[in-house]
Amino acid sequence: MASAADAGAARATTVPVRRALLSVSDKRGIVELATQLAAQGVALISTGGTAELLRQAGLPVTEVASYTGFPEIMDGRVKTLHPRVHGGLLGRRGIDEAVMREHGIEPIDLLVVNLYPFAATVGRPGCSYEDGVEHIDIGGPAMLRAAAKNHAHVAVAVDPADYPELLTAIDHGGTGFELRQRLATKAFAHTARYDTMVADWLTLQSGTSVAFPKALELRFVKKLDLRYGENPHQAAAFYVDPAPRGAGST
Repeated sequence: MASAADAGAARATTVPVRRALLSVSDKRGIVELATQLAAQGVALISTGGTAELLRQAGLPVTEVASYTGFPEIMDGRVKTLHPRVHGGLLGRRGIDEAVMREHGIEPIDLLVVNLYPFAATVGRPGCSYEDGVEHIDIGGPAMLRAAAKNHAHVAVAVDPADYPELLTAIDHGGTGFELRQRLATKAFAHTARYDTMVADWLTLQSGTSVAFPKALELRFVKKLDLRYGENPHQAAAFYVDPAPRGAGST
């Protein structure tokens, strides 16, 4: 176990980014991010459509299958679930280097991942149960949780809106603990919303939904800021349920 002194040192550390893994469904800004990372000398690892997009942009990128030495199998169900990926995300600087060297694991300093568009998939008319299940992301949440847990050493991004701040930090030598902690919090919130959405859909499919469940899991996203709250001196915002509800939904 790391000591309190070790933890304090980690919180004070700026971590340079030398290797990044990029695998996104929402591709807004990803080419621009990768271009600037490559210009900084950051090694890029990627998967599937993201890797192809980066190659088309003329960027040097290593496919995950080449990086791990293990091919994608089961129609892509298994591709990032590998010790070279998760060891690279979970490895603690100053603690795990020896075992990482022994097993050929390189540290991954930045993870950029957002998850399969599950809500959009199951909200399509005619979406089958099997298609919905196939769009439950496994590797993405596993990587996000690994990187977010290890935010003492790894930065993780789920939102393109955070790319400029990340690039500014990297341009100034690396990511600081406060930024990594904030991004890790956002990543855990992202996976929590995703898991809740999947659980809600499965509940509806199974016909086991009840009016008053033992645990009420709510998730809403901010639609807009309001001019004021209940009184003019108070702030307020309007939130909506992101799950598709059919005709008439907001």
